Amino acid sequence: MADQDYYEVLGVSRDASDDEIKKAYRRLAMKYHPDRNNGDKAAEEKFKQVGEAYSILSDPQKRAAYDRYGKAGVDPSAAGAGGFGGFGGFGQGQGGFGDFSDIFSEIFGGGAGGGRRGGPKVFRGADVSYSLEITLEQAVAGAKTDIRVPVWEECETCHGSGCKSGTSKKTCPHCGGSGMININRGFLQVQQTCPYCHGTGEIISDPCPDCQGRGRNRKTKTLEINIPAGINDGQRIRIQGKGEPGPNGGPCGDLFVQVFIKQHEIFQRDGDDLHADLPLSFATAALGGEVSVPTMGTEARITIPEGTQTGKIFRLRGKGVPHLHGGGNGDLYVHAFVETPVNLTSKQKKMLKEFDESIKEGGTKHSPQSTSFLDKMKKFFS
Repeated sequence: MADQDYYEVLGVSRDASDDEIKKAYRRLAMKYHPDRNNGDKAAEEKFKQVGEAYSILSDPQKRAAYDRYGKAGVDPSAAGAGGFGGFGGFGQGQGGFGDFSDIFSEIFGGGAGGGRRGGPKVFRGADVSYSLEITLEQAVAGAKTDIRVPVWEECETCHGSGCKSGTSKKTCPHCGGSGMININRGFLQVQQTCPYCHGTGEIISDPCPDCQGRGRNRKTKTLEINIPAGINDGQRIRIQGKGEPGPNGGPCGDLFVQVFIKQHEIFQRDGDDLHADLPLSFATAALGGEVSVPTMGTEARITIPEGTQTGKIFRLRGKGVPHLHGGGNGDLYVHAFVETPVNLTSKQKKMLKEFDESIKEGGTKHSPQSTSFLDKMKKFFS
């Protein structure tokens, strides 16, 4: 996606809010997820592009750099680091800008870091992003699940060297192994990354036939993920050292698993609280009684008082979602509503009309809200 704008990849405007960017990423990540597009290379590539775009635009510092400088501001390859390194990369190093000393060296000839030291430079591997969809039950109780993550891994043939068996890397003759070359510009001498070895200080004359000199190959690995009880929608789980290997033997990046929770048929989540609707028959609402209500993993009995109206809320303490870092659970709020009977028989309709007449005879005794409303109507039109 060298020429593709990150905002275009996510389908958002350049002034999109963080929430809009997150929603766009979630929608596209679910659409192009490898588990939903088995074997579809185009979908897999689109999934990588979406992950790369989100990793930049979701980070305020990286987004600001991207808005100002374009991809040069967030691509470590601009300083000889070798780019994102593929799927879901967040860039190498913590800031995504490579080595600042390289940048200052190219402009001022080594002013910021005193120049570049000799020998090949080692970089941290790129972080990897993965989107995981779970059920509300898994979020509440916690769970273990396997995920299949496409990443770059060290080539088994050359063991990461990039060289053909029996050969080795050679010192770059253009920079003498420093990874930097000096260029005279008028009366100034400017130091910049060597274009022949790309800053590594070494060149490969006979590349490995299996990885074509990259030192790593694209593979899919299966990892077991622990989902903590109480995790929130959109929250990320960080797994250290499970990202991509670093160039020249550098440390591996991290794996970031972003969790999305499926919509539940019964419960709606609000922080650590749960909400559920409870339909009541006309008779139960009028006469009261005990009813069963669902909770996560079991059910509870609650008492319905006589004359319960639609909108009445029953609170069940501790029946919500566990607090992520311990210390109890949220609550469950049950919202009662009176269900109007449908498909009545002639006999039932007749009985209901007789019942309605008897209610009207009682006036405010049986229907205080209706009577109050009618009185207000009369005053309004008078």
